[in-house]
Amino acid sequence: MITFFVCVCILVLGYYTYGQLCERIFGIDRERPTPATELADGVDYVVLPRWKSFLIQFLNIAGLGPIFGAVAGAMWGPVAFIWIVLGTLIAGGVHDYFSGMLSLRHGGKSFTEITGRYLGAPLMQLMRVLTFVLLIMVGTVFFVGPAQILADLTVGGMSVAVWSCVILFYYILSTVLPIDQVIGRFYPIFGGVFLLMTVALGVAMVYGGLPVPEWSAGILSTNQHIHPEKFPVFPMLFVTVACGAISGFHATQSPLIARCLRHEGQGRSVFYGTMVTEGVVAMIWAAISMSYFGGVRELNLFMDERAGNAAIAVNELCTGLLGRLGGLLAIIGVVVAPVTSGDTAFRSARLLLADIFKVSQKAIRNRLALALPMFAVAYTISMMDFAVIWRYFAWTNQTLATVVLWTVTAYLIRAGKNYWIALVPAVFMTNVVVAYLLIAPEGFSMPHAVSYLCGLLISTALLLYTFLYIYRKGKRPVSVRP
Repeated sequence: MITFFVCVCILVLGYYTYGQLCERIFGIDRERPTPATELADGVDYVVLPRWKSFLIQFLNIAGLGPIFGAVAGAMWGPVAFIWIVLGTLIAGGVHDYFSGMLSLRHGGKSFTEITGRYLGAPLMQLMRVLTFVLLIMVGTVFFVGPAQILADLTVGGMSVAVWSCVILFYYILSTVLPIDQVIGRFYPIFGGVFLLMTVALGVAMVYGGLPVPEWSAGILSTNQHIHPEKFPVFPMLFVTVACGAISGFHATQSPLIARCLRHEGQGRSVFYGTMVTEGVVAMIWAAISMSYFGGVRELNLFMDERAGNAAIAVNELCTGLLGRLGGLLAIIGVVVAPVTSGDTAFRSARLLLADIFKVSQKAIRNRLALALPMFAVAYTISMMDFAVIWRYFAWTNQTLATVVLWTVTAYLIRAGKNYWIALVPAVFMTNVVVAYLLIAPEGFSMPHAVSYLCGLLISTALLLYTFLYIYRKGKRPVSVRP
């Protein structure tokens, strides 16, 4: 279990070191007015205490990803620990901090509009499509999954359809009502439940002395997946473990909280800090998954026999470690996480449409006019196979994260700041998403060598586009005021 504790310590230290480096490169100004103070409207632009902003942002980003993704990622073995740690600090933390702070500096705008400012109109349109599709898929996944879990807990009572309607009704309220009336009131409670559940499982793992695998020589080249030829570590692991390392969905949530911060000094804890917290959550779930069933091989057999359904493994882990009552409470915590990401996904989609079509959101009829069609689309998508929705969600998620990193790189270049902090993860993630699309069974199933070469070519093309676009603009530093 030494490896587990070392990883957690590195994550915590990373917040105080790499997180501080991000803050210094960005250059915060605690006296600069924020959107919450300049554009206060009592609906979306509302000053919230930092502790509330932290819990809301954490619950926004911590859906099923750091749980289901970590359980599935554990099938590759301890190499998943490396990706969670490095992904969180060097990729995910950078992605979340700069996307949040750029939204803060640009009046709380959706990141799609910020992409257009720094990478041009074509990529802005691509980001609009990717973001909207991702948000609708997230909202759909995060009401179908919880509805199925709740239906299992109330056998003979409420069905999946009934629970789906209950959750959708809550989603409508949280999407159209002012942020401090529903989200601001209930998220601190939900956040406490979720964190308590995670801590309880971590304590049970340590107290029970579960045999968590340790790092060893050759860990980077070791693939313990039951189907290594179909699921190579690169790029499959880096898409499977998304929300516990880097996730484009986070950039869709940051503008919600960018509209609620009192000053820029709160950004590191609210944006980078929540990413580190999510990385710790993913570490706990990955470690438990690798050890509870007897080892990585046994986990693979368990998952393979159940068609890779991580929900079954989660239920088994919760009840096995915490007993019947504790397991029930833990499962409720697992339900809370996706529900509190699904509602803000729809809220973000509403704000995105409002930004695109310049529709004021002060009147509730305008909010309903944008929100209700989205719920109709989501309900239609929910009729599809859950596994298919999840796989396409994962790829779209990481593709969005990649574009966000390129946007951050372009901003840093034009502002005359250290752009390498974003460029390195941008190039890496470009290779990941291209190779995944070409290799994956749900993609083109192409040979690995060809897929890796295409990833390199496309990342190089994006690198050239970023620099050439900026030089075409004169490589002049830009004002970050809207």
